[in-house]
Amino acid sequence: MSSLALAARPLEFFLAQYRRVWRATLVSSVVTPVVYLLALGVGMGQFLGDITFRGVTYDYFAFVAPGLLAATAMQLAAFEASWPVLSAIKWTRQYHAMLATPLRVRDVVMAHQAFIASRMSMTAAVYFVVIVAFGAVESPLGVLAIAVAVMVGLAYSTFIAAWGARTENEASFVAIFRFVILPMFLFSGTFFPIDRLPAPLELVAYLTPLWHGVDLCRMLVLGDLVPWLALVHAAYLSAFIAAGLAAALYTYRRRLVV
Repeated sequence: MSSLALAARPLEFFLAQYRRVWRATLVSSVVTPVVYLLALGVGMGQFLGDITFRGVTYDYFAFVAPGLLAATAMQLAAFEASWPVLSAIKWTRQYHAMLATPLRVRDVVMAHQAFIASRMSMTAAVYFVVIVAFGAVESPLGVLAIAVAVMVGLAYSTFIAAWGARTENEASFVAIFRFVILPMFLFSGTFFPIDRLPAPLELVAYLTPLWHGVDLCRMLVLGDLVPWLALVHAAYLSAFIAAGLAAALYTYRRRLVV
């Protein structure tokens, strides 16, 4: 059986499992991002007015909307790759059951990441429809922001899954969300240009996958595409995904293969 066919088997399991619980995820996946968008984009935008970015003046709602698309993908992916991964190893032992079949570690890793990507693509598509309805999409290229959001999510989910396969303590996930995910959400260009930050923090923001995703989503949605910079963003995110997959394969094998 081909590698693709093998990986499709655990993916089918994850999708079937999600069909039973998808209603419970609506708040975190769709409602919460939309509330953020309305509260910050519409509510705060009434006080802030327009914002100038790269020499062009935008309505604050239009500026924030694509940034929240990328940031939401990061948050969703981080959650899906943390407790669920540790659970599949330590508590429900779903991974162990899969590996008792002809499936290999690579198949399990790729299938779970494919499932996370499908979750992000569905959420990003719904969110994109919302910002289209609000008139925040100014270019046909904006639809490509859905794929960029998936890339942003995978840049985080692969590394967090690698950690989830290594750790024994779920408390570490709380620390990751509090000291890594939340600061990136606030200070990676989602709500204001990062050149407003102090120089050391601006440099840190440039190094985060989220900033690259936010900037690329913003260029696509607002129709302000800079081709060479878009390629840099895409390459940076791709490199993170590749490195994260390599790390996940290593830690999964160390944990699951006796």
